[in-house]
Amino acid sequence: MKKVRWGILGAGRIANQFANDIRFAPNAELSAVAARSGESAIKFAEEYGIDHAYAGYDALMASSEIDAIYIATPHNLHIDQTKNAMAAGKAVLCEKPLVVNSRECEELVAFARAEGQYLMEAMWTWFLPALRKAKQWVDDGRIGKIRHIKADFGYPIPYSNDRREYDNRLAGGCLLEMGIYPVAIAQYFLQDEPQDLSVRAHLAPNGVEDDVVITADYAQGVVASLATSFRCKLQNWAYIIGEEGYIAIPDFWRADECSLFKLDERVDHFKDDRHGLGFEFEIIAASADILARKTQSDIVSHEASLAFQRVMERIKKHFM
Repeated sequence: MKKVRWGILGAGRIANQFANDIRFAPNAELSAVAARSGESAIKFAEEYGIDHAYAGYDALMASSEIDAIYIATPHNLHIDQTKNAMAAGKAVLCEKPLVVNSRECEELVAFARAEGQYLMEAMWTWFLPALRKAKQWVDDGRIGKIRHIKADFGYPIPYSNDRREYDNRLAGGCLLEMGIYPVAIAQYFLQDEPQDLSVRAHLAPNGVEDDVVITADYAQGVVASLATSFRCKLQNWAYIIGEEGYIAIPDFWRADECSLFKLDERVDHFKDDRHGLGFEFEIIAASADILARKTQSDIVSHEASLAFQRVMERIKKHFM
């Protein structure tokens, strides 16, 4: 099988997850890594058996040893790094959020189209078999018309103005860091943006949001209750609730199972047989797209990324 040769830009926590799971993608191989520190890149390469390690990012983008780059840096850096990678002729899978506002997203999508390069936001949740099974149940009418969606994602992160998650200069705040997951889960099942939003936000001492609760009303008569937080551990489940039943998805952002209920009775259950942590599914899909010479994903399309940013921008307007 032909394989896409991947390079990783960044060597932090999320890059480690990608490097671990690419082993289970038969159409992909990890060929290079780049970090700001050459020492970090070498250590990362040794851990995962990667042939090429680069100090700095320019050498990675110029390398003839790779076809595609996975960008795993803080989100305020994504727009420039993604542009540079595509200008160098590389396909790009960029960590979520793709950028920090809708203007940047429009600019990046236009750049990708002009360059004719593949660009996908790494919304790995949308590729998980459990999410796809839940969507199949909905599409098959097994819960009837959707009436409510409930989803939250939060972990306690102690406040410090020096932490990346709270840093205004690095587009800090729980909405971009974690809240994109609940926003995306509503988008996944409804394929629509809310008509109206009600938002309650708590701000950290430096003015960055650290707790957000959203009620979103949709044209289909659906209400979504979404939340994200740095102040506490939330349940991190999603519930897709219809007129005839509901679907429960534990830890939906990394889900490996889902259950279908009729009233209080569980009538169906699905659990995947993953070998990695769950990144392998998006790696396989992105690699297949690249081998097919596509310029965007049919699942996480450019329009999906634009929708994420539009909704989060509307939520942010309520923070003042």
